[in-house]
Amino acid sequence: MKIKYNSPVILTFTFISVAVQALATFLPFVREFFISEPSFGSFLNPLSYFKLFSHIAGHGSWEHLTGNFSFILLIGPILEEKYGSKKLLGMILLTAFATSILNMFLFGDRFLGASGIVFMLIILSSVSNVKDGSIPLTFILITLLYVGTEILNSFNPDNVSQFGHIFGGICGGIFGFLFGTEKGTEEKHIV
Repeated sequence: MKIKYNSPVILTFTFISVAVQALATFLPFVREFFISEPSFGSFLNPLSYFKLFSHIAGHGSWEHLTGNFSFILLIGPILEEKYGSKKLLGMILLTAFATSILNMFLFGDRFLGASGIVFMLIILSSVSNVKDGSIPLTFILITLLYVGTEILNSFNPDNVSQFGHIFGGICGGIFGFLFGTEKGTEEKHIV
């Protein structure tokens, strides 16, 4: 038996995030390159553009990283197989970018971590088999459970960006309904 690199986007994302955390453990200034800023900075500074995406690879601690990647490594490969590597990478990058931009306009906080991506993947997985004209009950329950909890948690003073979680979940729902719809399929009956 040989080991297969079965999910290139998810595995590469994991290895990059682990490398960033390892570097930041020994060289704390490294973490500053992986934090979404409250404002854009300079249009002439390439770092301003980089940080719109890089915050998903930075984490505040090893516990933060392992908590996020426990979900990402569980759900991500299944979704990468369903949607393809390019489409899943696009969803991850679009979620990271949109979360950064909306945070700048609405909240102006500094944040880091892949939690928004986790929520995007969780909600995306619950709508991955949408049929035209129907909404899966699993989507409703998962949304109530995960996003509802984050809405309630947003009233507690802490250092967690519930906005990132909620918006990641919204992105997952949008992607699921855009890309997960099975058009023209008929239900199969076992005889």
